[in-house]
Parts: sequence; C-alpha cells; structure tokens
Amino acid sequence: MRLVLGAAAIGLTVTLLGTPVAIRLFRAWGWGQRIREDGPHTHMEKMGTPTAGGIVILVALVTGYVVTNIIFGGFTPAGMSLILATIGFGAVGFLDDFVKVHRRRSLGLSMSAKFIGTAAVSLAFAILVVHYSSSTGTSTQLSFIRETPIKLGIVFYLWAFIILTAASHSVNLTDGLDGLASGSSIFLLSAYVFIAFWQFRHTCAVGPATACYPVDQEAMLDTAVVAAAAMGAVAGFLWWNAAPARIFMGDTGALALGGLFGALAIGTNTQLLLVIMGGLFVIETMSVILQVISFRGFGRRIFRMSPIHHHFELAGWPEFTVIVRFWIVAGLCVAVGLGLYYADFIARGGSG
Repeated sequence: MRLVLGAAAIGLTVTLLGTPVAIRLFRAWGWGQRIREDGPHTHMEKMGTPTAGGIVILVALVTGYVVTNIIFGGFTPAGMSLILATIGFGAVGFLDDFVKVHRRRSLGLSMSAKFIGTAAVSLAFAILVVHYSSSTGTSTQLSFIRETPIKLGIVFYLWAFIILTAASHSVNLTDGLDGLASGSSIFLLSAYVFIAFWQFRHTCAVGPATACYPVDQEAMLDTAVVAAAAMGAVAGFLWWNAAPARIFMGDTGALALGGLFGALAIGTNTQLLLVIMGGLFVIETMSVILQVISFRGFGRRIFRMSPIHHHFELAGWPEFTVIVRFWIVAGLCVAVGLGLYYADFIARGGSG
C-alpha cells in the first residue's frame, strides 16, 4: 500500500508545484490555446490560455512511478508497458498541440498522421503484452470483468489499437470544458487503482481458487502504482485546470490519459468493463458519432452542438453546472462498474 500512496503523493506534489511554473513558461513562449470559431461564444475569452499542460501530468506520472519504484520496489514489464503507452500517446498529442500553436489554428495533425502515430504506439504496447503475458498474467483473450473464453489470436494487435485509440479520442472529445476531462479522469484512475490492488491482494497464489485472479502479484502492484501516480498527477493538475482554467491539458494530456485508460483495461483484463466505468467518455463520443450520422444522412442535427457538453451550454446551462453534473455522471458510471466487479468476486465465493 505504501507504494501506491507514495506514487499518488509524488504525482500530486509535482503537478501542484510544477503547473504554475509551466503556466509562466508557456505564456512566455506564446503557447496559447486556439478556440474554434463555431464553438460557444463564451469560450472566446479562453483564447490564449496556456495549453499542452499534459506535459506536466506526464512528468509527474513518470516521476511518481520511477521514484516510488526506486525507493520501495522494482520495475516490471506490466508497469513499463503502461508508461510506454502513456508517453507514446502523449507524444502524438504533443505534436498535435505544437502544430496548433505553431500555425496558430485550432486544427493540428492530420488524421493520417494521428492514425500512424497511435497505431505505432498501440502495436508496440501489444507486442510487449503478448511477449510478457505468461509472466504478468495479462490475457490476450477478450475480457470483461475477467478474461472470457474468446481467443483473439493475432486479432489482439488490432483490438489493442482499437481500445487505446478509442479511449484516447474519447478523452480528447470530453476535454472541452474547464476541468471536465481531468475531474472525470480522476474517478476512472481511482477505480483502476482499486482494481489493480484488489487483484494484487487476491491472486491465485493466495486464493480462493474460484474467485482468484490468475495474474502476477508484482505486475498488479506495479500497475496500481502507475494508476496511483496518474491519479495524483491529474488531481494536482485539476487544481489549476478547474474553472476558470489557468491552463489546459491539450491533446498532450488528453491522448496520454486515454491511452493509459485503454492500457489499464488490457493490463487488468477488464477491457469491456472500461466501456461502463468510462461511461461519460462513451456518451461524449457517441454524441459526436450520432450528430455526424444524423447531419450527413438526414441533414438534421440531434444536438445544438456536439460533443454533448456544448449542447447543454447552448441550452443555457452555466459552464460550471455542466461540469459538475457531468462529474456526477462520471462518478456514477465508475460506481456501477466497480459494483459489477465486486459482485463477480463475491458470486465466485470470494470474501474481503
């Protein structure tokens, strides 16, 4: 437990103290946010707010993970693969932010460039998972609360890309209001701290056999450390990102966090459970998909604007009201997911 708490504390401290420094530096460098002209007019006042704050989150996450393991424990392939996925997706997001700032526009990398970048990172992550699956316990089969009998085989590489990319883009779409994505991410990261540590406490090495998890103890503890470091990092960042935001995470932070969510779902064998626990991100993404289908197919819009948080803004809800209510939805989705997870454990004869 001290590893988990230590990682969270370090991540929190680094972003709490480091974000103000980043704000001053980004302002000096002219790293200001570009605002969509077709967005809510109230957002125009946010023009020029420092962006790419995800850099601070990444630094805090890596610092928390590395320092904690140097002092208390050791590194594992499971933890390192999660860090790889997070930094890789964060790098793609940074390039996107850099293009936006450099060219002074709200559009960054092309879709093809993003596709290639995220595909390369996802493939590298999947290769590591497959190579070390026998020692970490991470399954290459389809999983929900646990692994299912459905074997993916070589399709696993494509499945990993779909999970990581879908998760990263969903967080990116949600990151449209001050603190919305970061606050919602804390709920989900907290859930994965619990899941990874729960599996660490209930591996098949300690039983009971019917309810245990066939994973490696050290791998799951290291996974919990990564999730805790990220949770602390995002919590510290939210202090400065809460409305009115003094800095945005940008694509650097959004893609990194989304990539981490997908990697955690694969690493803990809870791939499809991510859809439930990350329900808010799914809702945001589906609102965009439905809007596009409706407009292109029927020439009509379902929402005033998508993602759906903008719909409620244009309907007259104050921005902070939208944020808090969406946080409630995010928390409820995580609660339902964890409830299902624990119910499965109890149903199989587990206790404690």
